[in-house]
Amino acid sequence: MIHTRGLARSFRAKGETVEAVRGLDLDVEEGELVAFLGPNGAGKSTSLRMLTTLLPPTAGTATVAGHDVRADPAGVRRRIGYIGQGNGAGNHFRVRDELVTQGRCYGLSRAESRNRADELLAALDLEALARRTAETLSGGQRRRLDVAIGLVHRPELLFLDEPSTGLDPHNRANLWEHILRVREQYGMTIFLTTHYLEEADTMAERVLVIDHGRVIADDTPGNLKAELAGDRIVLATGNDVEARRVAAAGERRAHRVEIDGTTVILRVTRGDEVLPVFLRSLDASVDVLAAEVRRPTLDDVFLALTGRSLRESGQ
Repeated sequence: MIHTRGLARSFRAKGETVEAVRGLDLDVEEGELVAFLGPNGAGKSTSLRMLTTLLPPTAGTATVAGHDVRADPAGVRRRIGYIGQGNGAGNHFRVRDELVTQGRCYGLSRAESRNRADELLAALDLEALARRTAETLSGGQRRRLDVAIGLVHRPELLFLDEPSTGLDPHNRANLWEHILRVREQYGMTIFLTTHYLEEADTMAERVLVIDHGRVIADDTPGNLKAELAGDRIVLATGNDVEARRVAAAGERRAHRVEIDGTTVILRVTRGDEVLPVFLRSLDASVDVLAAEVRRPTLDDVFLALTGRSLRESGQ
């Protein structure tokens, strides 16, 4: 569905060349749900704009849904849906009318547009809102309408650019329930950017991490967490001296050891197996007050890759 080689984009700013994307190589297969993560300024938005034909590449090649983004941008647009960060519906237009109009823009007949609008209203639980104007909808309802607009022409590939930003947890969960249902119904490929790492962790089958315009990791969420971050064993001790003794013992078993006051953190592989063995190995005089294993997050993955946190950098 997406194939790029050496895709690049540079800009001129204040007399200098800024390389926003540098030699991006991507392969996304039909039917995948792929999350594209990175801090602000990493090149996510620029990459997405090139893939959706909104911005021409400076160098490299890209085919999207079987069409070249340079040579046949119209062919790309006919086969993709794009849900941007802003709302797509006009404030004063009624929900069903907006969907019918979108269908007409894609060349559907009046009857086809009306049928498609009704189908999407049902699929995204918008039937009761069909005669309301977009400005009267809640944030979650508007985002479901945006998804419906992006699906009118039955795209093979759907780009979701931070689709749930600004929604409360209940509305985020509701939106994703509808997105996943529609994906299963139509068999779409989804390419996602998100501010919420738990979305990428639980929804995506693959995660791509971009930094400084290059992809620096590409794997399943589980593999990335296991191989790049590892589990954390957190041990609470009674004082600084005890903490240093526990940390010294942990040096032999952990990839990395940190001391935070009286707490010791060991970064290990398969923490559930390491913890009981490590506790048995400690000198009897060492007093560990509490111990737990914490599973890694995707933010831990990015911290291990770059030394920076996705959350701290605005992602």
